[in-house]
Amino acid sequence: MADIGGGIADGAGIAEEDRMRADLYGLLGWLLKAPPDAAGLARIAAMRGDDSALGRAIAALAKAARGIAPERVDDEYHVLFVGLGRGELMPYGSYYLTGFLHEKPLAKLRLDMARLGIARAEGNSEPEDNIAALCEMMAGLILGRFGAPADLAGQRQFFDRHIGPWAGRFFADLEEVEAAAFYMPVGRIGGLFMDIEAQAFEMAA
Repeated sequence: MADIGGGIADGAGIAEEDRMRADLYGLLGWLLKAPPDAAGLARIAAMRGDDSALGRAIAALAKAARGIAPERVDDEYHVLFVGLGRGELMPYGSYYLTGFLHEKPLAKLRLDMARLGIARAEGNSEPEDNIAALCEMMAGLILGRFGAPADLAGQRQFFDRHIGPWAGRFFADLEEVEAAAFYMPVGRIGGLFMDIEAQAFEMAA
């Protein structure tokens, strides 16, 4: 995944609203990078939602975390994203946009990563346009993990180029997969959050 080290201290001088956005990107990246262990599930189970659609989805995820064993989450993760050869879903921008891996969307992302000072994590063989890595990158841009925090225009540019064109479809697919007992609310959270981000960027233009 993306190397998120370096840069200024996380959140220094960042508005609370942007800190919350970064937290949501970070949550999605963390959950989609690898299945949470028992300690991770306990952290998720302690989350609280509110009466908004996104808050209800967060509450649903917390409830799911309270009623599932780590081994079952691990099994579900591998069915969804790994499988024998491939999982039920292919969480890559190139695949969603072209039907193939390692295509132009990945090449464009790598150019932007180089421009923004985002390094590929050593020892990682996953293509950088994996949704987990992209969420980590977006959180890092907001918080200034790669240098100065990206301004709203820079955040929107990255979102519009690498996340917005396909992530909503991925999260909708994740929400609908029958095997996604734990990850269904993750898909719901992701889909709602992508809509909120797209609308907010449009209103700020």
